[in-house]
Amino acid sequence: MKIMNASEEILETLWVSQVEKGNNDTGMERMNLNDREAALSELKTIGYVSIKDNRVKLLDAAKEYARSMVRRHRLAERLMMDVFQLEQTLGNKSACEFEHIIHSEIEENICTLLGHPKLCPHGNKIPPGKCCKKAEATVESAVKALSKLRPGQKGKVAYIHTGNDKKLHKLMIMGVLPGIKISLLHKTPSYVFQAGNTQVAIDREMADDIYVLIDNR
Repeated sequence: MKIMNASEEILETLWVSQVEKGNNDTGMERMNLNDREAALSELKTIGYVSIKDNRVKLLDAAKEYARSMVRRHRLAERLMMDVFQLEQTLGNKSACEFEHIIHSEIEENICTLLGHPKLCPHGNKIPPGKCCKKAEATVESAVKALSKLRPGQKGKVAYIHTGNDKKLHKLMIMGVLPGIKISLLHKTPSYVFQAGNTQVAIDREMADDIYVLIDNR
């Protein structure tokens, strides 16, 4: 069942507050939306929330729907900021718009493309999907950290995920940028790879931050 975008945003807020953070209910002032009243009315009518004394409680019937919206939003953030390289404000706005049009099949394709990430760019956990559990047992992701590649595997740098500006600057000086062709040569005693015409040696921590779109041809 498809509901209003504003209703989906309320469900996200409630899931984060009540399921992720463990609060019993959430004040209506948290629902800072122009069509808040219509959205809350819709959610109450279909049995997704209860409202008492200006406090809103997420009901069990809505928890899976709300969880899926949080997952889609955080996957959209990863896609917008890490792959499309949008700056944070624009990335957040684009993710908010994109999450409402992602259906389950596209969601799983995005998750697989990103290598089944566990955290959003802000450090919040991304609820795992069916594709994540399947990948743990059988599926090789299209995007992997350089540290997970086998010697001889090739691809292109999809994105660099690090909150450390010094590490990012060091990698950029080495020529490790999104889109550059990369090939892992060996993993011990350090990670040595070919990036363009340059051979680079780095440690495991830095290899964990470089995500590669693998060339399976």
